[in-house]
Amino acid sequence: MSGQSLLVPGELSPTRSVPGNIRRPEYVGKPAPTPYSGPEVQDSETVERMRIAGRIAAQAMEEAAKHIAPGVTTDELDRVAHEFMCDHGAYPSTLGYRGFPKSLCASINEVICHGIPDSTVLRDGDIVNLDVTAYINGVHGDNNATYLCGEVDEESRLLVERTRESLNRAIKAVKPGRQINVIGRVIESYAKRFGYGVVRDFTGHGINSSFHSGLIIPHYDAAHATTVIEPGMTFTIEPMLTLGTYEYDMWDDGWTVVTKDRKRTAQFEHTLVVTDTGAEILTLP
Repeated sequence: MSGQSLLVPGELSPTRSVPGNIRRPEYVGKPAPTPYSGPEVQDSETVERMRIAGRIAAQAMEEAAKHIAPGVTTDELDRVAHEFMCDHGAYPSTLGYRGFPKSLCASINEVICHGIPDSTVLRDGDIVNLDVTAYINGVHGDNNATYLCGEVDEESRLLVERTRESLNRAIKAVKPGRQINVIGRVIESYAKRFGYGVVRDFTGHGINSSFHSGLIIPHYDAAHATTVIEPGMTFTIEPMLTLGTYEYDMWDDGWTVVTKDRKRTAQFEHTLVVTDTGAEILTLP
């Protein structure tokens, strides 16, 4: 594995502004969102709005990823995604969510998830996960992917490739009538082939007008996850695989989650709607 030094927090830039005409999620300016009490199954009109939100989120992530290169700061990636979403009439869902200060999450190397964009400079050999969610027309679309920065070592490259494949396999396992735990079973059985850890405490989630509806999608074989999958359900799958332990530490910022052994980790995510025969990806550019 790459001999990169471990990450340390950088400096935050001022909070980015969002044009006043862009609708905010209800949680902005509050310590926490109002708990969701609606259905997990969405009507076709809501799903169509989620396609729009998902497409903008995917395009914003794609645009930010074009700027990944040695010497670029994670704050610059945040700027690109923020401006793209605002230019397309969408609010960056993470901005102000439970106090999160930025418009995407940028998680490098040993960071499992929720890295805060700051003055940290990307280095040759890093892997960096971008997690982008857009809110428009009253609904959210959420996706993430892990990218290679410069020349990345083979072990890290394979981790990224196989994490993407674990998501693809999990999406194919989604069928009406199956229990939610089939998703984690598929991911964990695939990850075990390579000796990877599968993060347990951070999961996929229901998503719709609520950023996190309360529906939990474990990425390991969780016997308790017996909710039956139904057509019209909307949720994310976002496996986090590690080169070592799935146990973690959290930085003092209350957000940045790093592997306890500081080995590298990768993640991929899509927002899905369950169809009569499987699942449709809503976060396609």
